[in-house]
Amino acid sequence: MAEAYCVKCRKKVEMKNPTQVTMKNGRPAVKGTCPICGTTLYRIGKPSR
Repeated sequence: MAEAYCVKCRKKVEMKNPTQVTMKNGRPAVKGTCPICGTTLYRIGKPSR
């Protein structure tokens, strides 16, 4: 699973429902939600498997 830093929780969490997206500038990113508070999380770069 993808891991990202949650600004509200102030810690690294495992993303809930991670999906691979492409940003406007063409770079790959992973978008998901925090399982604790529900905030949207982004992780720039391809997902590590």
